[in-house]
Amino acid sequence: MGSIEINIPTSTPTKPELHETKFGVKKIWVQIQSVWEICKEDTGREIFALKVGVTVLLVSLLVLFEAPYQVFGSNIIWAILTAILVFEDTVGATFNRGFNRAVGTLVAVILAILVAETALSCGYLAEPIIIGLSMFMIAVITSYMKMWGALVQYEYGFRVTLLTYCLIVVSDYRIGNPIKTVIDRLYTIGIGGMISVLVNVSIFPIWAGDQLHKELVKNFHSVADSLQECVKKYLEDGSEKSKITMASIDAFHDEPAYMRCQSTLDSGSRFEALAKSAKWEPPHGRFMHISYPWFQYVKVGAVLRHCAYEVMALHSIVHAKIQVPYKLRVGLHSEVEETSNQAAELVRNLGRDISCMQWSVKDSHIKRLHNSIKRLQSSICFQYSYMLASSTFESPIPHNPSKSFTNISHIFYHLPYQREMEEETECYQEIKGKQLRRLCSWPPREADVFEEDSEQNIKMRGIESTAMLSLTNFASSLMEFVARVEHLVEAVDELSKMAKFKSALLC
Repeated sequence: MGSIEINIPTSTPTKPELHETKFGVKKIWVQIQSVWEICKEDTGREIFALKVGVTVLLVSLLVLFEAPYQVFGSNIIWAILTAILVFEDTVGATFNRGFNRAVGTLVAVILAILVAETALSCGYLAEPIIIGLSMFMIAVITSYMKMWGALVQYEYGFRVTLLTYCLIVVSDYRIGNPIKTVIDRLYTIGIGGMISVLVNVSIFPIWAGDQLHKELVKNFHSVADSLQECVKKYLEDGSEKSKITMASIDAFHDEPAYMRCQSTLDSGSRFEALAKSAKWEPPHGRFMHISYPWFQYVKVGAVLRHCAYEVMALHSIVHAKIQVPYKLRVGLHSEVEETSNQAAELVRNLGRDISCMQWSVKDSHIKRLHNSIKRLQSSICFQYSYMLASSTFESPIPHNPSKSFTNISHIFYHLPYQREMEEETECYQEIKGKQLRRLCSWPPREADVFEEDSEQNIKMRGIESTAMLSLTNFASSLMEFVARVEHLVEAVDELSKMAKFKSALLC
């Protein structure tokens, strides 16, 4: 009879297994650290979770203790359900949800009593038919009405109406005591909703109005910082910048300017949700007006997002494949930088005014911004005319640059003060003309190249014209940003009047 050998391994774990174990522990530790960082960034989540726990504990005591349970009975379980469903992260959202639940329950109670009495009077055979048809009709009507645009915010109320109606009607048909069911339903919902509201208001309340106010101010500073970062990156020397030619915007997710603008552009739906919740909140803190204009915040945020669109356009030009050479960009360095700084400072002042609930923007801010735009517009028009003349006629820079400026100024952004600007730029154009005469052709080429290879010369001039259009596009987007900032000033001015901001004082 053959023997069978059984080998039992007695060796310790191999090195790869130990390495995998250490790697798994390290991965878990990294995940714990990331969760901790998220908790430190937004403490509102922890507060909300703790308040929900306190609410559920308080309501459950009515079931766990014998004395209240004997008073309310098994129907007190609906109080726990109501407390969980009504509790929201902000006070306004809790009030809104509680109102929807209360109104929906009352409507369902009235309809259920009417239908139950009607079905009972029609006889034993017709009663189930009437109840079934009524449930079908209520389900169709409530499901249809909650999809209307004006009634979407009351969607939870329609859902509660359908649920409560079905429960009362069915229980009445089987038990035969609709009045008791209605009373139990009402007081249990009232207990759960009252406990949720009291806990949310009394323990570290999170007001939707405060969040809307702070996030709007934060977006103002984000747009201003993003504008200055884009302009600074564009005016850097090309040899010092990393060449990024990727067209996908996902390639720029690690850039602070792009991320801040993206968060501003994505804030529209959140602003609307916060404004809808804030209108349910009672006067509190600095917002003591009975009808505070919360939806004006949404309008200001919409105008600010239009400014952020132009910053994103500037960002795309910075990363375009065809770029104007640095020696031509440096010719507009002072004008572009001055315009961006003035626009960013004005946007920051608007954000500070909203933060301090005051109105301090003066005409001097706007006048300085207009003067910087005049200089930028005249300079870009003169440079474009110089590039156009040198590329087409191979002639030196014109002796009277103001004429070239007036010939092509119609293709640029026109401001209300265009006529005044043409009269004030002659002296300035003479200074810029001296600077441009010192600029050599781009890219650098020897003199005999123009004579030996005419086709290559034409091709390079085409690239020069395209590159100059890139500079013009950047300047035009910057001018468009300034034009939208003027609309932003008007929107903030309207908000200051509606919200009754104070006069300019130090915060």
